[in-house]
Amino acid sequence: MSSQILFVHARGGPPLDYALPRVAARGQVHLLALQPPPPVIAQECLSHCTTLIPAWEQRRHGDDLTDLIVTHARLAGADAIYTLSEFAITAVARAAERLGLPGAGPNVLRSRDKRLMRSAWESAGVPSPRFRPVPDQGALRQALRDLTPPLLLKSAWGSGSVGQLVVGSADGVAAAWADSHAAIAEAAKAALPLAEPGAIGDFLAEEIIPGSTRSWWANGAGYGDYLSVEGIVVAGAYHPVCITTRLPTIPPFTETGNVAPCVLPEDLQRIVESTARQAVDALGLSTGGTHTEIKLMAGRQLAVIESAARFGGAMIAGQIEHVYGYDLVGMLADALLGAPVRLPDRMLTDRDAQGAACSLSLIGTDAAGVPWTQDLIWNADLVDWSSMVTPGTRVDVVPAFTVPNGTPMPRYELSSGNTALGGILFLRAADAATVVRDARAVLNGLEHALAEGSRELVTLEVVT
Repeated sequence: MSSQILFVHARGGPPLDYALPRVAARGQVHLLALQPPPPVIAQECLSHCTTLIPAWEQRRHGDDLTDLIVTHARLAGADAIYTLSEFAITAVARAAERLGLPGAGPNVLRSRDKRLMRSAWESAGVPSPRFRPVPDQGALRQALRDLTPPLLLKSAWGSGSVGQLVVGSADGVAAAWADSHAAIAEAAKAALPLAEPGAIGDFLAEEIIPGSTRSWWANGAGYGDYLSVEGIVVAGAYHPVCITTRLPTIPPFTETGNVAPCVLPEDLQRIVESTARQAVDALGLSTGGTHTEIKLMAGRQLAVIESAARFGGAMIAGQIEHVYGYDLVGMLADALLGAPVRLPDRMLTDRDAQGAACSLSLIGTDAAGVPWTQDLIWNADLVDWSSMVTPGTRVDVVPAFTVPNGTPMPRYELSSGNTALGGILFLRAADAATVVRDARAVLNGLEHALAEGSRELVTLEVVT
């Protein structure tokens, strides 16, 4: 008899059209859609589902969302409840607990509320930045006195760098407070309400980690000063799968791209692995994906930024499958169903890799974060990718995450985070050095390529 899987879909995680076929290979999928599937991939997604349960008009959260999930899990006779979304993970974990099914477990809040996360790490001695909860502007001013400024103001429940701003002194508190809260409120309108009632007002301030690549990368090598360990927890046991590295971020801390494989020397990768294990173990998760971000510092020191109880977003799962042959999405489905999970014997490194891959932000800046000078309309068909990348490198648009052709490209603002993204590009190349070089070339050349393609189209239309 086929297994029944309730798949709770909301914003975040790997693309739905990538994930659903891999989950459907393990059983019949009942798609509880807290947000509608992106129209461009909707038909393909529904072809992998036994039923579609549209729930996006209800916009439930907290206990109400848990009740909704439990109800539909029972109706479906679910053997597993599955999600890849940051915004649904707490409700899914609670629903699974109520039904006696495997899930992230009662400590999942430590992976969502950054205040609880930081406290757990302080208690366990995990290297991470000092912080203070800041329920109001007065608390933020006090944090500036207690900690070493400048501080990073961020939502306790946010993701994708949305609403994050640097505050250097008390003079900047009022403006930063207003801008950060406005960005989170706008993001909540576009996605789900944050995980708990009232969470939209939960903020913290933390010291900024002094990142450095000098003791890690020879001459920088084109990489940023942080990386992440992708992994999975099965029945309380953490299994790190591999490290993905980052291109340099743009101000304030917005990601431009991530790369697999990591080509740090293996002894350094094992140091990173050990720190990730310490951080994930301190969260006390049961079964779920993990995405643990770690800052590189001088003297080969490390500090953990965050660790989520879900897989990394963009095309990180696709990168790992392309480079290493491990299907994270399917591995988690197996774990939740109680089936054998194909796990690597040890964390994979570049010695195990075949080729390289990168998730690249489609963003209106160059690689240094300088905003485009033109307001352009996105149209992938007008871009000559071959003019920017090495022969043999493949560039694909990820449709689930990318605005449709004909859409104005968003302008980049400092507090926008990933809401300023026009989409995600998926690059595949022969090796890590090539994919890094080509990713930078795309960031630096895309404004010109898109503008040139638009001019050629207008000229053609006039002539014809």
